[in-house]
Amino acid sequence: MMTVFVAVAEEMGFAPAARRLNMTPPTVTRAVSTLEDSLGVRLFHRTTRSVHLSQTGEGYLADCRRILAEVEAADRLAAGLYATPRGKVTITAPILFGRKMVAPAILGLLERYPEISVSTIFVDRIVHLVDEGVDVALRIAELPHSSLSAIKVGEVRRVLCASPAYLDQYGEPMTPSDLINHQTIDFNAMTAGGEWCFSKDNETESFRPSSRVSSNNGDVTIAAAVAGFGIVRMLSYQVANQIRSGELKLVLDTYCPPSVPVHIVHKETGLTSARIRAVVDFLGNHIRSNFRSIDVPRLE
Repeated sequence: MMTVFVAVAEEMGFAPAARRLNMTPPTVTRAVSTLEDSLGVRLFHRTTRSVHLSQTGEGYLADCRRILAEVEAADRLAAGLYATPRGKVTITAPILFGRKMVAPAILGLLERYPEISVSTIFVDRIVHLVDEGVDVALRIAELPHSSLSAIKVGEVRRVLCASPAYLDQYGEPMTPSDLINHQTIDFNAMTAGGEWCFSKDNETESFRPSSRVSSNNGDVTIAAAVAGFGIVRMLSYQVANQIRSGELKLVLDTYCPPSVPVHIVHKETGLTSARIRAVVDFLGNHIRSNFRSIDVPRLE
């Protein structure tokens, strides 16, 4: 009866709940009525056009969801689904981070766990795990409070850089206020509010770039910077190869704001399935072990 009640509450109607449960509407209606009679309370307010939870029903819904989740977890445990990693896992990450860190880890993961299959979504936007059917996400940001489980695996920095040719022509900025005299490139996928923020000696300041080149694609903005079109702000791992090769040079690094945490996030709470636990543990160990290879040291 709890399953029927939850379906009616979530579908906001007896007929759609019946379709979801592959039952007849009268059967669903009788099940809810029997449940209300046994509890001695009214769980729904009914009209000819709508069905809404009562105040008691709202509280009961939360309890039912928790109980049904625990029952499902117990069933999976009894079936061995928490013992052997198997099944499909969908992983999302920012494009460059996914290419540099997640993709190599996935190859090792597939070798270790032959019964796991993986699908990836590498995009420079926040992917909603529940709505988009994603199991595991790499998030490079301070995380808001949520019901998701999160494990910190590293930190990256917001850095400014430009090509040596550009700096030879226009000079190197010594303070953030010098940027007013420079050309800038805006990677708008990471520019919150359109501002570049700086921090030094417990003082903060901001600069709003007016850029000839603006893109939500990291490859485009990095290529523009390497070609000498101006100063770009990126996350440190995104330009690590170009910094090491000398194609780009860090500027204003002493004004770098606080580091940005990197988390592995998943939507399972409580008893975690073997496939999710295997993926999270493998990704976490790989990223921690290889993080230095994709980052750039702070200038002294």
